[in-house]
Amino acid sequence: MQIEHHQWWSHNLNRDMALKVYGHWGKPILVFPCSRGRYFDYEGMGMIDAIAGHINAGVIKVFCVDSVDEESWYHFAVSPADRNARHEEYDRYIVEEVVGFIRSHCRSPHIQAITNGCSMGAYHAVNFFLKHPDVFDGTIALSGLYRLDRPEFQLTDADLPAVYFNSPVSYLGGTTEPWYLDQYRQSRIVVCVGQGAWEDEAIEDTRALDHLFREKSVPAWVDFWGHDVNHDWPWWYRQMNYFLSFLGNEVV
Repeated sequence: MQIEHHQWWSHNLNRDMALKVYGHWGKPILVFPCSRGRYFDYEGMGMIDAIAGHINAGVIKVFCVDSVDEESWYHFAVSPADRNARHEEYDRYIVEEVVGFIRSHCRSPHIQAITNGCSMGAYHAVNFFLKHPDVFDGTIALSGLYRLDRPEFQLTDADLPAVYFNSPVSYLGGTTEPWYLDQYRQSRIVVCVGQGAWEDEAIEDTRALDHLFREKSVPAWVDFWGHDVNHDWPWWYRQMNYFLSFLGNEVV
């Protein structure tokens, strides 16, 4: 497998940021790490090996980015507004810098990536897709939380106005602009969660997303796996292979 490491100074984040690329060809998949995660975690936790067949076949090319979660949603010492502001800088890094890198690497100036992630990475995958459907044409999100007003982030209803436009279940309900909805309806949306250990909050948020997609006539594959399916990597391996294989060329 072709593997590359890249790093540069981000003018949006004012710090060095690194990423890894896996594969030689295929539909770009932009992967966000789990909570407080790093760009090498997808490989380190075994996911690259688990989906190697799709990568080696040239079906997908995987781009794994770093997070700044410790400086944004998990930086509990600063205000919600400041945490949101740091995430917005990360948003600009992804859209202005990483997307340009992906398009250059794929030698396709208009190619759109599918966002992907597990747990906190699933939050980022859904949030980036919903905010930028002209940049990303789909998402595969596994076991995510999609509201920021949760104890996980030490945020409450009172804090929601400061982070509203990065809380998908919050802002999707108020989204009525045809520009967004039309692009959502043409995209490939997969949101999956197990119903086993450590999945209770993710189940709740996944159900909320499912309701909102249906309410807005946005076709989405929202899949609830069994009560033995835990919030853990071995199940995410199975889910990724399942969705990549089942959807085939329609997704990748």
